[in-house]
Amino acid sequence: MTLPMVVPAQDLPAHVRIHEVGARDGLQNEKSVVPTEVKAEFVHRLAAAGLTTIEATSFVHPKWVPQLADAEQLFPLLGDLSGVALPVLVPNERGLDRALALGAHRIAVFASATESFAKANLNRTVDESLAMFEPVVARAKADRAHVRGYLSMCFGDPWEGAVPVHQVVRVAKALMDMGCDELSLGDTIGVATPAHVQTLLAELNEEGVRTSAIGVHFHDTYGQALSNTLAALQHGVSTVDASAGGLGGCPYAKSATGNLATEDLVWMLQGLGIDTGVDLGRLTATSVWMADQLGRPSPSRTVRALSHQES
Repeated sequence: MTLPMVVPAQDLPAHVRIHEVGARDGLQNEKSVVPTEVKAEFVHRLAAAGLTTIEATSFVHPKWVPQLADAEQLFPLLGDLSGVALPVLVPNERGLDRALALGAHRIAVFASATESFAKANLNRTVDESLAMFEPVVARAKADRAHVRGYLSMCFGDPWEGAVPVHQVVRVAKALMDMGCDELSLGDTIGVATPAHVQTLLAELNEEGVRTSAIGVHFHDTYGQALSNTLAALQHGVSTVDASAGGLGGCPYAKSATGNLATEDLVWMLQGLGIDTGVDLGRLTATSVWMADQLGRPSPSRTVRALSHQES
């Protein structure tokens, strides 16, 4: 299998933790419901490829995300994955109850930097959604769970256009102040560019949000996901969200095409000499397998290139 030539760049993290979202963010957009057993095998294959953080599912009401209605059935099937973090998304206290009852130790809440998306996604204002998350985070922390705060529409919104940096910083700081351990900055519609990324990161630092607590979540709508990731790495970010095979997007933002493909990310990081612990060959084979389950080819350029070599 072809691998990139390693030419290390200066002043980049030595290791990047990939926060794999394919099993949750990737599959929640599928028109058909993927069988629970297939989801479980997908997560196991991702773990076997070396991924150590795999977002497993969402405890959202089945009415809103029917593709993930089997959370109670899926999560116990992953109990044998020792050494693998399995975060789950919870929208409210009821979702938290369901997650904690199954022994989940890592949870995530999903906020918006814009009023329009907060209304579309949560049927609440930004401040109302933050008020809803506050007891969720407090209870999760009391249960010694790790809490990730997702923040969507950090760079642009399909209804509001460009999102002012100070607006994003306000909501991000509110999430951290309520007790989130980690913040994931989402470019939900893929409009970010590198200087915009670095400006937001610098503003967050000025307001006391540490770079070590920040992850980035880029969509590739305009082909900018990898360049934006590199800009974040240059700032010192070492947690990057990605989706195996490039699965997924956002069901409530029609212009969101797809997540950064994990294989494309690993290719770039390997070439930069950055350790991820991921076996690119096994990961590519996993995405080819999942594409077969879904009945369509993977959108990842790296998956297509490497699988073509094997055929």
